Amino acid sequence: MGSDLRGPRVTGSAVHDAEFIVSSARLGELHECSALLRRTRIRAEEIVDEARALLAEAEAQGDHERIVIRGAQLDEAREAYCKVLNAYVTICRRINEERQEIMQALTGLSGTT
Repeated sequence: MGSDLRGPRVTGSAVHDAEFIVSSARLGELHECSALLRRTRIRAEEIVDEARALLAEAEAQGDHERIVIRGAQLDEAREAYCKVLNAYVTICRRINEERQEIMQALTGLSGTT
């Protein structure tokens, strides 16, 4: 009789363990994406700074043609930086959401036991 009572609990526990493993793996993947985007964001910041410096150099030399070209490059670098930054923020939010879901599941706050 005792083994009959433990049957559903073991099955539920195994499902819970599997869900936790999948969630943990997903969280790990998101952390890897976050790290890659963090490095990309830093590089994008450097590119914006470089573009800004090249524009300032062209302005200091009074080279109108280079000013126009460098201004366009700076705008392009800023747009790319914004895209990377938005992706980074999105990934960070998703990591926090998944972490909260895992914590709720572990502490039984999710409504399932």
